[in-house]
Amino acid sequence: MTRSMTTLPSLSDQTWPVLEPGWVWLCGAGPGDPGLLTLHALNALQQADVIVYDALVGDGILNWAPQAEHIYAGKRGGRPSAKQRDISLTLVQLARKGKRVLRLKGGDPFVFGRGGEEAQTLVQHNVPIRIIPGISAGIGGLAYAGIPVTHRDVNQAVTFVTGHDQTGAAPTSLDWGSIARSSQMIVIYMGMKHLPKITSQLIEAGRSADEPVAVVTTATTDQQRVLETTLSNVVKDAGAADLAPPAIICIGRGVLLRQALDWQAIAAGLAPRNTDPLGRGRPAESA
Repeated sequence: MTRSMTTLPSLSDQTWPVLEPGWVWLCGAGPGDPGLLTLHALNALQQADVIVYDALVGDGILNWAPQAEHIYAGKRGGRPSAKQRDISLTLVQLARKGKRVLRLKGGDPFVFGRGGEEAQTLVQHNVPIRIIPGISAGIGGLAYAGIPVTHRDVNQAVTFVTGHDQTGAAPTSLDWGSIARSSQMIVIYMGMKHLPKITSQLIEAGRSADEPVAVVTTATTDQQRVLETTLSNVVKDAGAADLAPPAIICIGRGVLLRQALDWQAIAAGLAPRNTDPLGRGRPAESA
């Protein structure tokens, strides 16, 4: 089947913010799919003199800014990475040279992205900034897997946590017992390294070992993989599947909705595995 081409709206049809020399815009690039960029992000890409980007920003996005210098500043666990302080000061130095600086970060810069730290450093050095939010992987990545982070029949709240602290160790400041008892759905960023410890703490705190879990890797890209398992089996199953970061881990009954809402499988012509995965026995909404 041949699809008709669509014409995207021109940015010239609106009045858009101007990236002035000496400014730094901290911008979320979304979880991977270039189509999930905001129009403000696209506007920034077209104006920047230099782009300082992280490890989760794809070439397809950078290709939209051929006029800019591209500086890699990725931080990946267990690999040689630039120090956060050095990245922040690089932004300051580029701005002081009169560059139009775009700091491009995967997901949303203020959601486990160190964007707050970088913004604080810039403000302390009197560098003017603009914040451009992006779609966080904990929401957008799960949506691409067919998992809604909220659903009235399953959960009215969701807890987002990081799987490691500033040192790279499992976070000791989190009360996993309270999270286990009170959070209907738990979404964990950067948790693969410490998954054995995290899952054992949750189970010890009373979380059901049979609770549904999904692990979504390289979300929203052509390499996306989704593992559906349980809390007690996720470590073993993730290892057997050779899953690797970047990954989002989702714990809660809402994972079951993927059986009905795996929209990418449906688009490929596959029928839903279960149209009533929650066992409601009735339509989701009355006519």
